[in-house]
Amino acid sequence: MQEWTGFMAAMRTGGWIMYPLSVLGILALTIIIERAYVFARFARAPTRPFPRGASVDNESSQGFDGLAPHNAFRRMAAPWLAESGSPLWLREADAQAIASQIERDMGRGLWLLETIVTAAPLLGLLGTIVGMMKSFQLFGGNGLVDPGGVTGGVAQSLVATAIGLIVAVFALFAFNYFSRRLERLMDELELFANARLNELRLRHEARGER
Repeated sequence: MQEWTGFMAAMRTGGWIMYPLSVLGILALTIIIERAYVFARFARAPTRPFPRGASVDNESSQGFDGLAPHNAFRRMAAPWLAESGSPLWLREADAQAIASQIERDMGRGLWLLETIVTAAPLLGLLGTIVGMMKSFQLFGGNGLVDPGGVTGGVAQSLVATAIGLIVAVFALFAFNYFSRRLERLMDELELFANARLNELRLRHEARGER
């Protein structure tokens, strides 16, 4: 209870700049929770992601049981199903288009997280300037008019800077994590597609096809 009271007191001390900073903090937290759910649900690899000699005749033989319908690996497997009569070059083009769409879907909102990393410290700096201006205004021609007001202005500037940095650091770690997670997912999907392509090429060569 004391921690919450202290937090609310700090928010009041920070002045009006705390409202946009709070919005950025809530927005960053929302994006982080939503992206964590998306990666946990739709970026899971199949139980046998790159089996040698495994059948590509259907999804169940590739270990997709239990994965979400829009799972990234499930989507990437669609062009490589054996019942498709498309030539290999067309399957490769379809796989590239699907990979681009998956990257867009999984990376949605990360640009906003990156923007928060930059915007939060700048808002904190703006709060610092406003607080210091408030303090300097209390110096009159006859010297210091209101010592309590000066310390309040300094406190406002420090709180705004601290909150801005906290939001930025929080968003930065999350952005770097999800960016690295997306990069690793795209590498895994490329390996997955190459394994399916090589298997189909071997089958076609065995039958004398192209």
